[in-house]
Amino acid sequence: MAATVGADPVAAEAPQRAFWQDTETVLLDMDGTLLDLAFDNRFWLERVPARYASLHGLDFDTALNRLRAQMQEVSGQLQWYCLDYWSETVGFDIHAMKREHQSEIGFLPGVRDFLLDLHASGRHVAIATNAHPHVLDIKLEQTGLGDLVDAAHSAHELGAAKEQDAFWHGLQQRIAYDPARTLFADDSLPVLASARRHGIAHLRAISRPASNQPARTISDFPAVEALPELGPVPVKG
Repeated sequence: MAATVGADPVAAEAPQRAFWQDTETVLLDMDGTLLDLAFDNRFWLERVPARYASLHGLDFDTALNRLRAQMQEVSGQLQWYCLDYWSETVGFDIHAMKREHQSEIGFLPGVRDFLLDLHASGRHVAIATNAHPHVLDIKLEQTGLGDLVDAAHSAHELGAAKEQDAFWHGLQQRIAYDPARTLFADDSLPVLASARRHGIAHLRAISRPASNQPARTISDFPAVEALPELGPVPVKG
């Protein structure tokens, strides 16, 4: 079942038709919007704590709680998404560990076909992600995602996380998009709130970012379980 949506007639009635003609640029989050967040949840909440516990002589729950406390301290900041920061924090190479498990990275259901249609529509399609550039490279390589979009922009290259206004100002300078004619989709509500402050007109929350979890109920933004619900995508007029 799709998440509850806010008072947006576009989302409530026909999201696949009403706003596309007014959309020139499509900005898409990567993890939890294009790619299945089940991989990242498993990596950060199971594999990293297990290795951290083994390395430091802790039980799993203690290790997980310590890491969660550290995550909370840097939530919404670039450090949260920085592999160098976490490698130093945990005492082992997170870069190498990502490579070790990269075969588990995959698209959310139906997203690849949706991107093929979107790319063929003539709109500028770009990834806007908080992911560390090393992670971005791994995921583009593993999935072929780079062939389905026009560009991919990491917050680390812009010096600010998507939760911060500086990210959007930097991105606009880089690709000169018109917020009033832009669609942005993300599974993070704080990120969507930041995009709304920047004036992006068409916002969509992804309510089921991980395929192995149920959809969330979202009322702050128009929501879909997954991007294919926004299709079919008409050719840009």
